Amino acid sequence: MLELMEWLAERGVTNVFKVDGGRKVEGRAAWMVIVSGGALSKDSFFRADLSTPEACLDSLLTYLEGKGLSPFA
Repeated sequence: MLELMEWLAERGVTNVFKVDGGRKVEGRAAWMVIVSGGALSKDSFFRADLSTPEACLDSLLTYLEGKGLSPFA
């Protein structure tokens, strides 16, 4: 995840990946990912609140692919 965050930052994309122990999703601590701006466009914004870091990563990669921005391309 850290490599992806750095890769996004190099493209001007603001990104946050965190876990919130005080908030729950499906009975577990809530994980959250947010990305906006940069190579995604200044009006672009994505947020996912899910129960695992893997689910957040999968949803983020799907979103990026849909925007034509993939670290695997």
